[in-house]
Amino acid sequence: MRGPGGRRTILRGLGLGLVLFVAGCGRDDETDYSPQFTDAAQGGAEVCLFGVHPLHNPHHLFKVYQPLVDYLNRHGDGTRFRLEASRNYDAFEQKLFDRHFAFALPNPYQTVMSLRHGYRVFGKMANDEDFRGIILVRRDSAIASVADLRGKAISYPAETAVAATLMPQWFLHSHGLETSTDVDSRYVGSQESAIMNVYLGITAAGATWPPPWRAFVRDHPEVAAALEVRWQTGSLPNNGLVVRDDVPEALARRVAGLLFGLQDTEEGRAILAAMELGRFEPADDTTYQPVSAFLARFSHEVRPLEGFP
Repeated sequence: MRGPGGRRTILRGLGLGLVLFVAGCGRDDETDYSPQFTDAAQGGAEVCLFGVHPLHNPHHLFKVYQPLVDYLNRHGDGTRFRLEASRNYDAFEQKLFDRHFAFALPNPYQTVMSLRHGYRVFGKMANDEDFRGIILVRRDSAIASVADLRGKAISYPAETAVAATLMPQWFLHSHGLETSTDVDSRYVGSQESAIMNVYLGITAAGATWPPPWRAFVRDHPEVAAALEVRWQTGSLPNNGLVVRDDVPEALARRVAGLLFGLQDTEEGRAILAAMELGRFEPADDTTYQPVSAFLARFSHEVRPLEGFP
């Protein structure tokens, strides 16, 4: 078993680059932006912001999603797309609800909320069976039942992460634990941080969802070997694709066609593989009615969610 000093050495190795990246990219004017198309510096082409919610830390998010935006730029109709990450869920939601993005890939809660701010659903990630929460513990942990978590700390990426927070918290609630009183719920900022908190013994358990866990296992096998999935939840519709209501319909259709055809080319399949995704697929606002029902029940029974009575 690796001691605390060894675990912290690994954490420093994993995290130093991320700390430097975030420090170099931080902005004090996080909300000082125009929620419309802007002119690019090169040639006056329109710039179309594509926002992705913080399902990874910023460095990994750009690694995974910049190739998708590059693909849109190579195969589009002259419109220039720019990927924009956000430092945390709150920052992303502020920009989404202020209509900052032309296109966005929000989580299901944010997808439902975006409909109230002039967006519509045109697609989603497929692989709904992957959109479930998983709860990790250390293999050498004495945690064997849900009741063993009573009085313990649990790490989550963010308060409004659906698969990695809300669904695990619903699971605990349905097994007799109230997340606001019976456990110490800690929101640590990213999927990777939620996992590392468990490895380091800072929390007794941590929640995430299958794609980032598989990526973590692949990229950090030594650390992942010390952890195991103890429980998993049911599933819901996966992350949505939304477009703002003032984006020209022809452009929206063009983007949809490119995204829905990714699996048909070698280049597109490589982009999807980096996302741990089989394909994007068409969807509309009604696709997320089960999510709305879940969120309303969660807000009533577990803890209040903004936007749900």
